[in-house]
Amino acid sequence: MSAPLPTPLSAPLLPLVALGTGGPPVGAQGLGCMGFSEFYGPSAQDQARQTLRAALDAGVTLLDTADLYGDGANEVLLGPFVRAHRERVFLATKFGIVRDSGRRTWDRVRGDRAYVRRCAEASLKRLGIDTIDLYYAHRRDPSVPLEETVGAMAELVREGKVRHLGLCEVTGPELRAAHAVHPITALQSEWSLFSRDVETSAVPAAAELGVAFVAYSPLGRGLLTGAFPGSGELSPDDARLTMPRFTGEQGRANRALAERARAVAADHAATPAQVALACLHRQSLVHRLTVVPIPGSRRAARLRENAAAAALTLSEAGLRALEPLAAQVAGARYADMSSTAAARE
Repeated sequence: MSAPLPTPLSAPLLPLVALGTGGPPVGAQGLGCMGFSEFYGPSAQDQARQTLRAALDAGVTLLDTADLYGDGANEVLLGPFVRAHRERVFLATKFGIVRDSGRRTWDRVRGDRAYVRRCAEASLKRLGIDTIDLYYAHRRDPSVPLEETVGAMAELVREGKVRHLGLCEVTGPELRAAHAVHPITALQSEWSLFSRDVETSAVPAAAELGVAFVAYSPLGRGLLTGAFPGSGELSPDDARLTMPRFTGEQGRANRALAERARAVAADHAATPAQVALACLHRQSLVHRLTVVPIPGSRRAARLRENAAAAALTLSEAGLRALEPLAAQVAGARYADMSSTAAARE
């Protein structure tokens, strides 16, 4: 049986960081809001609102959503909170993944000019705001030149409907091509102790261009929290049941691997999640770029714990113990990796 977790570090107010070279200031850690609506089992809206309030109290200002999440319901949920705190919230949303009504899964990506514009207008309406702070292409549409997609996004900036542009899951060369059309403020991809493929191409390109890196799933979708259950304990609608790293022998192997983060956490009087996040905060210094993790905390207490990771400094011995983990993870991030940057490297 695993040892009990230590009392977690308390959460000081997060420092502000520039979202890329000359970019807008945001809290050093953001909040991924997807889980408020679906994918990781049931979540209560009252609980979500409490977590959003705790986020601002802790200095978390970047809220990350997408039109995909809850088929638009996540944006509707966030809208009243964003409007009530508009001067403090930096709102990021995304377009590009096409979802058939009533289905949890998706299998199409669109990036044509007409679709970009239609999605932006719909997101603005659901959120009830005039301008999106950061607008991402959720995935690259392989049937449309990237220059067309980014060009359409740039039109939205000129019209005042969007302030900054971002891309998700693109390679280094793709980021450079997009940046030549219009400055890209942020690149969002999965980055954690269990997923480090972005360090090969995307991270160096972002550092070179002065683009911030927003790290989604920084806790390995729960595997790195030190308290992840077996797949048999997940609710039937939990999307992780479709992901190779969470089921069968691969799931068991990865849960055992995560115990190493627990051991390092015990040495630092921290939680495994705080250790995983502290490693990402450290990457800002290693790679010389802004890194903003966006853990998907659904409870206020967890959000405060995670925010405290920005003040945690890991020992050299701890860093050495964690370094090999990514190479030992069993299974791919998704059952179908075709839409990710890793598949195109």
